[in-house]
Amino acid sequence: MIERIWSGKSWLYILLLPLSFLYGLITVIRHMAYKVGLFRSWKAPVPVVVVGNLTAGGNGKTPVVIWLVESLTNAGYRVGVVSRGYGGKSENYPLVLNEATTTQVAGDEPVLIFHRTKAPVAVAPKRSDAVKALLQAYELDVIITDDGLQHYALQRDYEIVVIDGQRRFGNGWWLPAGPMRERIGRLKTVNASIVNGGNPQGNEVLMTLEGDSAINLVSLKKQPVTELESVVAMAGIGHPTRFFNSLQGKGVVLEGSQAFADHQSYEQQQLMSLVKPHQSLLMTEKDAVKCREFAQPNWWFLPVQAQLQHRGADKILSEIKKLITNNKKTCH
Repeated sequence: MIERIWSGKSWLYILLLPLSFLYGLITVIRHMAYKVGLFRSWKAPVPVVVVGNLTAGGNGKTPVVIWLVESLTNAGYRVGVVSRGYGGKSENYPLVLNEATTTQVAGDEPVLIFHRTKAPVAVAPKRSDAVKALLQAYELDVIITDDGLQHYALQRDYEIVVIDGQRRFGNGWWLPAGPMRERIGRLKTVNASIVNGGNPQGNEVLMTLEGDSAINLVSLKKQPVTELESVVAMAGIGHPTRFFNSLQGKGVVLEGSQAFADHQSYEQQQLMSLVKPHQSLLMTEKDAVKCREFAQPNWWFLPVQAQLQHRGADKILSEIKKLITNNKKTCH
């Protein structure tokens, strides 16, 4: 129902408009309070790059964060990542992740980023605390924040907005009548806009998510996803339908599909009930990091890699590298 309301296919959004106006008023006042100095924000000693969005739900931020970390690391820079750690409950914050850190403690996306990139990752509700913890433990050149576009308590040097190319901005209204955290005009103030699929508009940089080899959760065997037998797909992400459609677009014939809520926690029996012994349960990498401890031999996940339009990708990386270089000159 909420998807129909946010997409503009239902008139019920009208009933939620009073709450949306209140949300919008609070958002605007809060943003202005930071701009004029009524609320204090913290400036990190290294450049901070925010990867966020204007809408609620998954737009593809995490693949962009991974792409940035890997691209900058390959260029010789020391990169750290901070996140709020949504879905995780740690007894102490800030929390710097290690190999033993679970998704129950740190949240699924930070754990995914940590294992995928091997970069230092820290989580805390107050992101400046996470940045300070990383800088105390590591020598870093730049910090990437996974989400946090609206977290103005942390100053940023570069802002990237990720847009869902299919859903874009829905009906354009603030939460809860629509999907917007901030209005579309905010795009004029960010440094780069990346659109996940669909058709880029204006200066948007097109991104596609590529991945054709599935990995077994138990044996870690790799196999072309099209060669899996009797596939049942599951996804607990912001937009599960995108995952199912992408599989079918690759030629995978689905015998079934199950969508879960974003950041869903799983139990072994819950997922075992989705497939018969001869079937393959195929999930996203974000789901897989929550299932490794009780995975079954017929469970697979499909890792994806962000592929950005070359000219746009080169421009983003060049501008961030320039920030790092200028910061080093200033510090010395």
